[in-house]
Amino acid sequence: QISKMFGTVVVGVGIAGLARIRDLMNPMPSSPSERLKLFGFVSRRSFGNINEAKQISLEDALRNKDIHAAFISTENRSHEETIRMFLEAGKHVLVEYPMTLSAKAAHELWEMAEQKGKVLHVEHIELLTEEYKQLKKEVAGKDLVKGTLHFTGSVLDENKSGFPAFSGIARLTWLIDLFGDLTVTSATREKQKDKNYSRMTVHFQTANKKPLTWIEERGPGMRREKKINFCFTSGCLENFPEAPRSSVGLFMQDQNLFAKKLLGQVSKEELAAEKWRILRCLDLAEVIQQYCEEPEKICS
Repeated sequence: QISKMFGTVVVGVGIAGLARIRDLMNPMPSSPSERLKLFGFVSRRSFGNINEAKQISLEDALRNKDIHAAFISTENRSHEETIRMFLEAGKHVLVEYPMTLSAKAAHELWEMAEQKGKVLHVEHIELLTEEYKQLKKEVAGKDLVKGTLHFTGSVLDENKSGFPAFSGIARLTWLIDLFGDLTVTSATREKQKDKNYSRMTVHFQTANKKPLTWIEERGPGMRREKKINFCFTSGCLENFPEAPRSSVGLFMQDQNLFAKKLLGQVSKEELAAEKWRILRCLDLAEVIQQYCEEPEKICS
C-alpha cells in the first residue's frame, strides 16, 4: 500500500493538457504527485509522442487496468461525456472547470462517482493563486456592504466553452468562497454579434441581503483582467493586495491536491465543503443562464 502508484492518462492536449503532461512527468519531489504515473495521453489530433509521453487511443485508456485516473483537459462542451466514460470505466477523474455545462449533469456525475467510490475532482486553480489567497486574508472577518467583480477577456467560442456563467465560473467561485452562499436577484446579457462583444451582468444577494455584482465582459482585443470593488463597513478595497510569487505552479498545486484525495489524505469535512461549493456554483450558473435567456417580460 505504501508504494501504491496511480496510472494516469491526460485527455486533451490544449494549454491545460500540455501543462498536465509536463507536471505529471516532473512531479514535485516528496509530494503526493510522486504517486501518479503518466501512461500516455489521448487526443483527436495525431501527435505520436509529446516529450516522453506516448499517444494512446481512448479505447485503450478506458480499458487499460493499469490506468486508474484520467485528467480531462478537453473543451468545456465535451467534459460531461468524457467524465461519464471514465467513471463508467471505473477510473478516478480530474477535470478542468467548468465540470459540465449543466447543473443536472454535474449532480448526476457526482452521484455516479460516489456510487462507484471514485474521486471526482474539479480543478479550481483560481483559488490557488497567491493573489487570491492574499485577497481572501484581506476580506476575512470584514462586513460587506456591497461589492463588484468585473472580468474582461478576449472572445471565446461559446459553442465550445458554453454560456459565460459556466465558462466564467472561476469568478463565481471567488465570490462564493469569499462571501458565502449567494442568491441571484437578476441577470442580463448584452450581445453585439457584429462586434463579437458580450457583457453579462449578474446581481446577487449575500445571506445578509448585501448586494454583489459580477460582470463578465469579452470582446476582441480586451485585456484579460479582473477589477474589484468591495466595500466593507471598515472601508473599500479597490485593488488586489500585493502578493508574492508562488514557487509551486498552479496546476502542480492542483495535481497534489488530487493525489492527496486518491491517497485518502483529505478530510471528509473538506471534501464535503468542496462538493457543496462546486455544485452550488454550477446551480447558480444555470440560474444565471436562465435569467439571461428569458424573453423580455412584458409588464401588463
